[in-house]
This record gives sequence, structure tokens and C-alpha cells, in this order.
Amino acid sequence: MQSTLTTGSDRTRNKAAWISFLASVFIFGMKVAAYYYTNSTAVLSDALESTVNVVASAVALIVVRIASKPADEDHPYGHGKLEYFSAAFEGGLIFFAALMIIRESLQALFMGSEARHLESGFLIMGLAAVFNLILGIYLKRTGAREQSEALRASGAHVISDVWTTVGVLGGLGLLIFTGWEWLDSAIAIIVGFNLAYEGYKIARKSGGNLVDEADIEVLQDLAKSLEVNRQPGVIDIHQLRVIRSGRFHHVDAHLVVPEYWNISQAHNACHDFEAEVVRDYPFDGEIAFHLDPCKRAYCKMCMVEGCPIRQSPFEKRNPFTVDSLTGSPNIK
Repeated sequence: MQSTLTTGSDRTRNKAAWISFLASVFIFGMKVAAYYYTNSTAVLSDALESTVNVVASAVALIVVRIASKPADEDHPYGHGKLEYFSAAFEGGLIFFAALMIIRESLQALFMGSEARHLESGFLIMGLAAVFNLILGIYLKRTGAREQSEALRASGAHVISDVWTTVGVLGGLGLLIFTGWEWLDSAIAIIVGFNLAYEGYKIARKSGGNLVDEADIEVLQDLAKSLEVNRQPGVIDIHQLRVIRSGRFHHVDAHLVVPEYWNISQAHNACHDFEAEVVRDYPFDGEIAFHLDPCKRAYCKMCMVEGCPIRQSPFEKRNPFTVDSLTGSPNIK
């Protein structure tokens, strides 16, 4: 059973990608202006991160458009995995920018640099932080609502950029108050190491998505949908696996049904169950069940009334959990 991607959702994702790109270019221009006025290494480090924002948002803009294409003969699971590539690419860019920031900051620390017009730079950077915060919240909310990993990664990066700018602002404030020139480079180094860690986290998560690493939150959502829509003939589900292609998920699992059911009866019950589960599942997708006969081994957890082959009375239904769904047959 399969659900289809919605055109309205694709428009929303493309709109968010365009907003991200244009806003990133504008905010980058603000930070370049701040560096021009201040000659601050810390401000330069923040501007270098914004360079990553611009490049990453441009990549996300392209990827989101391609990822929204429906499945075809050459791509039976759709194009959604490109979103994971976009997020991994962004994480790599962040990590590279962090190394450049640390290098420039160490050079400035030992060679010396003179910051100037710090008050003007403080004001510009403060406005940039406010704009970035608004953009980051918008991208994270849109990415979560539309199930877009590229927008989620961009939102997470922009939010981390806000904290970077806040740190730079704190450093500029201390520099203005104390006059200690070394603070400028020291703060930039701290910013660089923080960015390296953020870039690693984004790349690590996206790499896991590319190889379909188990996602506990996805499995919990699926377990909830399966449990809510459970029917008497759905005796047990095991060996469940999920292939994620962006917001489109393909689910494989073994479904245990009464062995005395004929093919037509088993097919109809399975079809109806799949339809209900996909409807309540927070992602678009499809479910492919491999039907297993009960072999009279599940009688104590089977709710089918009037079963002609029952060997023992029904005692209780075992709830669907992540462990029971992904594990071996649940027979006690």
C-alpha cells in the first residue's frame, strides 16, 4: 500500500529553500560589512561560516527541487535520498570552514591584528543574529512539518550560526570593555572548534540516513501507527525494516495471520491494515508485508474469535514495540 507525495508540500519546501538562499546571501553581506568596519578576526570567523550558509542553501535549493520528483522506473524509491546528501555536504562544508577559521585565528593570535570601530561591528552583528534566528526557526519548523532533511539540516546550521554570533558579540563586548586584543583571536578559535563539532554531528547523522541506519524516532512513530490500527487478524509483526528516501519511507515486515485464511481473505485484511497504517503514519510511504501463517503457535496472543484451529485460549495481546517489531517472531 502506498501513499503519494503532495504537490502543495513540494511548493512549501521549494519556497523555504528559496527564502533560505536569499536570506543567507543578505546576512552574509551584513557580516562582510561588519568585518570591513572592524578588521576583527572573530567577526571574520562568523563571516566565513556564513559563506558556508550561502553555498549550502544554494545546494539545498537544487536538491529540494530534485528530491520532490516522483518515483520513476530508474528510481523506484524516489529521489529523496538526495536530501541526505545535501545535509552531509553541508556538514562537510561546516567542518572545512571551522578548520579555516582556526588556522586564520591562530595566525592572527601569534602575528597580531588590530580591531577597530567595534561598536559599529557590534550593532551589525547583532542585527545579523536576529535575522538568522528568525530564519533558523522558520527552516527547522518547515523541515519538521514537511519531513525535509535538507531544510532541517539548514535550520540546525543557522541556529548554530546564531550561537556563534552571540559568542562573537560577547567577545566584542569584552574587547570593547577591556581592550585586550588577544580576546579577538581567542574567541575566533573557540568558534572554530564549536563549528567543527556541529559540522561533524550534521555529517554523521546524514551519513547514517544514507545507509538507512535505524532511527528510533521513526520506528516509534511506525510502532504507534501499527498498534493503533491493529485488527484481530493481525496476530504479530516481526523483522520490520525501513528504507528512508527523504520523507518517503518503504517498510518491509513479516505479518502473521491465521493459517486457515484463504488467499483472498488474507490479502483483503492485509490491504486494509496497510491503508490505515499509512494514513496515520507521519511520513509518506508504502508497506510491503510478507505473510506468515500462524502455525497454531500464537493462540495465547491471537484475538480472532471462532478460530477453528485454536489450541489454547486467548490470554493477552502483546503490544507492538520497537524491539518486538524489529526482532524475531514474538512467540512465548
